[in-house]
Parts: sequence; structure tokens; C-alpha cells
Amino acid sequence: MIRREESPHGFEEQLLTDLKAHVVRRGETVPAVRPVGHRTRFLRGRRLAGVLGLVVVLTVGGLTVQTMGVGDRPPPTASAAEIFRLAADAARQQPELTARPEQYVFTEELATIRDLPDSGPYHTNRVQRWESAGGLAHVQARYRPENEPNGWGELRVLRPGDPTDPTKELDELPSPAYHGDLPTDPDELLRYLREHPVDLHLPEAADEEAVYGSESMAYTTARSMLDGYVPPRALAALYELLARQPGAVVISGDVVDAAGRHGVAIRMPGVIGGNHDLIFDRDTHVYLGYRGSVIRGGKESLHAAAARLRVAIVDRPGQLP
Repeated sequence: MIRREESPHGFEEQLLTDLKAHVVRRGETVPAVRPVGHRTRFLRGRRLAGVLGLVVVLTVGGLTVQTMGVGDRPPPTASAAEIFRLAADAARQQPELTARPEQYVFTEELATIRDLPDSGPYHTNRVQRWESAGGLAHVQARYRPENEPNGWGELRVLRPGDPTDPTKELDELPSPAYHGDLPTDPDELLRYLREHPVDLHLPEAADEEAVYGSESMAYTTARSMLDGYVPPRALAALYELLARQPGAVVISGDVVDAAGRHGVAIRMPGVIGGNHDLIFDRDTHVYLGYRGSVIRGGKESLHAAAARLRVAIVDRPGQLP
């Protein structure tokens, strides 16, 4: 049986209205730009980056405007598991990038985030990020408002944030951004992820044994690796593994990002206080990015979304491919 989830009544309509208004306002002052292409405490709990002049929860990655079109195209006809398996097939066809530990994974993303989780205008920024392939150095990034083509800021070092104090940064180095050692068999990958969970930077009062010992932790770690670079065969295994996670559903309706790419959204289970959706190209099933929403007073609203534009391996921060 096909399982799809309908969004709360009025959420899609209001979201579409708000974001279309944002895109129209931006389009009135910005010439068309052809796109080229870590973790947040909000929803996913990965490393914080209260930097880049946006808000405390801006990810070490970027965020992009995506709208859920109501009635634009027919709803998806595949289940979440089927879409993940199609994404696995697409991953196997991708060229493989190789990196030495001293090199960097470069990503460019188009980013949109709201001033507050459930209110205020959306701000769109283009973000370039350099993450250590071997986890040997802190992340560095720069950004510019999308309406200022020459407005690139200075390259800045991004350190993980303290979950108990949003104004404090930690000195610990990040995990490697190049995941070249992952098993390529889903069963072996599951065992590996159980033994190597992503660091959620939990506050001291959290029950770490319960969190890291839960059955869902391996899937959380798997999703976190989408922010870095996973070689094609391992990426296919990762999608095959995500296809097994109970509770994932396909969201009805169409998703369109700022680059005009039509996608299908899979809503992942286990998120508290909101929802986290993975976005795949509707035709090729290549991973496009994600979106995160919050629920306040029973109302769901989009907080942030991300569209990856390009990925490459470079030798140093600031170097462009």
C-alpha cells in the first residue's frame, strides 16, 4: 500500500503564499542567477554555527527557498522506500570524487532561513563552505545575500556550538566530511553506523545512553552524512538503509527549489517539535537538499530549507573548483 502524508490543513497554502511573495520581491531587484553546485541543533542536533550574520541556528551548510506547490503536479506514486531505492540506483551512476585527509570538501548552496522559527521574512543567501576531508581542521565558509552578486563576506572559521549556551563555540574538531571508509553493503553499513554514531553535542542533562542506544540513532547518523560527501557505492547503501526505516512517508504535492528543480519530499520520522524532509529530484532521484519546519500551537510553518548546488574536492579553504 502506498503511504503518503497530507500536510496540516492550510500549511501548504500559507507556505506557498509566503515563499512566493518572498521570491517575487527578490526577483524585482535581482537579475536571474544561474546556480552552480553542519548540522543544526534545530531538528537534527548536529554541530551548530551561529555565524554568517544570520541567526544562531544557521547551519554550517546553507539553506535554500523551496515551495510546496499545491496542485501544480500530480502527487508522487511511489512509497518512501521505493524513492530511496531509486535514489540508490541514481547514486551508483554518479562519478566518484576522491580526497586525501588534508584536502577539503567544497560545497555551494543557496540558502533561505526565517528570522524566527515560525515568523518573520525569509532571507536568501548563497553559501560556500570548505570542510576538512579528514576532520583535521575547522569548517570555513563565506556567504553573500543573493540580491548582492558582489557582496561576498570574508572567509570565516565555523566552530561547533555549545548546546547549553548558543553564544559559546567549542574548540573540538568536526567529523571528517569525506566518508570514504563507509561499507557498501547496507547490513554492514548498519553495523558500522551503530558503532560510530554522529556526535549530537547533547546537553549534560540529556540521557545519552537512551539517545545513542536507540534503534533510530543509526538512521540519524546516516542522514547526517548527506551534509558531507559519500562516494557513490556507499551512498547507494546509505539510501538502501534509509529505505528500511519505519515511518518515513512521501509528502503529497510538488516541491520546487530556488533553482527551479522539481522534487519529491520524504518526511523522516522521529523529529520532535517539527518535521524534517529530504528532497529528491522528481525525475532523476538525485538528492537536492532538505527542508525543516516547526510546529507552534498546532500550526506548522517552514523555518529553513537547503538546496545543494555543487560539490568538489579542493586543496585549501577559499579555493574554488
